[in-house]
Amino acid sequence: MFGFKAVELQIFKKLRSPQQIQDFLDTIPIVGKGGDRCRSPRCVLAEKRAHCMEGAMLAAVALRFNGYKPLVVDLKSTRDDFDHVIAVFKQRGHWGALSKTNYAVLRYREPIYRTIRELVMSFFHEYFTDDGKKTLRSYSVPVDLSIFDRKGWMTSEKDIWYIPRYLDKMPHKSILTRSMIASLRPTHPIEIKIGKVRQWHKKK
Repeated sequence: MFGFKAVELQIFKKLRSPQQIQDFLDTIPIVGKGGDRCRSPRCVLAEKRAHCMEGAMLAAVALRFNGYKPLVVDLKSTRDDFDHVIAVFKQRGHWGALSKTNYAVLRYREPIYRTIRELVMSFFHEYFTDDGKKTLRSYSVPVDLSIFDRKGWMTSEKDIWYIPRYLDKMPHKSILTRSMIASLRPTHPIEIKIGKVRQWHKKK
């Protein structure tokens, strides 16, 4: 199915819910700050490492095996920070999200949000730099990755940079006005401390 090998299909068959997909995603070591690759879901399974974009695409494929559309949403930050990509799904009329991150926050979101904007805003207060600047600024509409099926994005042995480039060029919806940005309160030091907790650490 979708060009995957039998051994790869066995992995997806074990992931029977968004919760199980997130649990699996959490076991894959992170690639620091995006790395210099954009691996397909097949390559992520083989190499057992991923950054947020790769994790979102892998999650989207796993969701697809469960009958969901393979949807991702791009979260844009200021130049002081990094953008983030999440896979989104809808249950009982509400949106949830799967996320690959090394941080203590910016993780899984339960399907309790009525709109994509509500879902995105749940990331706002946890999206900050080490000096306490809140940096989330805009988001894309959900993108159905099946539009790239003809390019073989799920099983490509080559990097698939065309997907993040497509997301980057899409229109994004702003979440703040200039006056809101000017009045933002810096993140409290205790929150910054918690935000520095990492799941994966560089090998010495």
